[in-house]
Amino acid sequence: MPGLPAVTARVTGPGPSPHDRGMDLPAPLAWLVDEAGASPGPDRFLAELGGRLRADGLPLAGGALMLAVPHPIIARRTWLWRAETGAVIEALGFAGGPLDQAGRDWLAGLGPVQEDAVGPADSPVLGWAGIRPFSPAEAGRLRQAARFAAAPLAALAARAALAALLEAYLGRRSAARVQAGALRRGTGETIRAALLYADLRGFTALSEATEPAAMIAALDAWFDRVAGAVHAFGGEVLKFIGDGVLAIFPVTGAPAEACDAALRAVSAARAGMVHLDAVRQAQGLPPLPFGAALHLGEMLWGNIGAADRLDFTAIGPAVNLVSRLEGLCRPLDRPVLISGALAAETAMPLVPLGEHALRGIAAPCAVFTLPDA
Repeated sequence: MPGLPAVTARVTGPGPSPHDRGMDLPAPLAWLVDEAGASPGPDRFLAELGGRLRADGLPLAGGALMLAVPHPIIARRTWLWRAETGAVIEALGFAGGPLDQAGRDWLAGLGPVQEDAVGPADSPVLGWAGIRPFSPAEAGRLRQAARFAAAPLAALAARAALAALLEAYLGRRSAARVQAGALRRGTGETIRAALLYADLRGFTALSEATEPAAMIAALDAWFDRVAGAVHAFGGEVLKFIGDGVLAIFPVTGAPAEACDAALRAVSAARAGMVHLDAVRQAQGLPPLPFGAALHLGEMLWGNIGAADRLDFTAIGPAVNLVSRLEGLCRPLDRPVLISGALAAETAMPLVPLGEHALRGIAAPCAVFTLPDA
């Protein structure tokens, strides 16, 4: 592949000097100095750098970039680039797991490998596989590229760390809005979605009779089952509210798709809780009964709060209705209740329970449940 022309970068001091001389940099290094920091993400950085190094004559078969990220589950993210196709895929290394070898093992399957840490410990690691062994001169050029990559990769790593933290604490939708600069109080978006609200029963009594550490473990296990089911069917958890969970399945096509996803998610959460209760029973612990409600409607998801302390909060009649509907689970002795609005959009078999008045809601609500609930 023909090489790219060398690019001239002039390095000067605070003022003009008669001794200034131009510094000729190979095209990949000039790109690292001038443009790489603006890469939209680590995947594009790796593909762009690999393509430029290959165009500059280096015999690359593929590349890998590994970043450490602050996340409760994911410890490392590795991007893998194949030179032949230009495709980039991602591999995840999980916290508490073995030291991540995904990048090195993948590269070794392509050819001889060279890896360089880009900075001190826990810094990015940049690796390359060759179509043949790298010569000493080629290996030196790759090490030089790693040194020049330190500054733009530091910026990319900081952005990736911020994104991971925001998603862990705010969720994908809210994190994206914060990163996009939607920070002004009172701004928001209207979302049409299938809403799921689930809440543990008897939580106050349970918390008073349970040690705090054990109570936190129980809450974590409960949230894992519900959030895991929501995410498995394409939904998003918006809020943890005490021992409650508010999740949405946004309508992006036919409303029935979002409604069916919500119904499948609540069924999966129930199955997960059956297993958890069996484990708790074997440990001599009480079960964790819960109620869940599903509704289809519009909600406002936006910035609400004090001038200097904001929160993304869901408000609107649909949120009020799904919360009040969940409150009927105990008096109707049903673990899952479904509004007439959602029932009208699904072909799944449901059992009608009649119309019921909901506290604070003007019109009565047609209520349904699952056949086995």
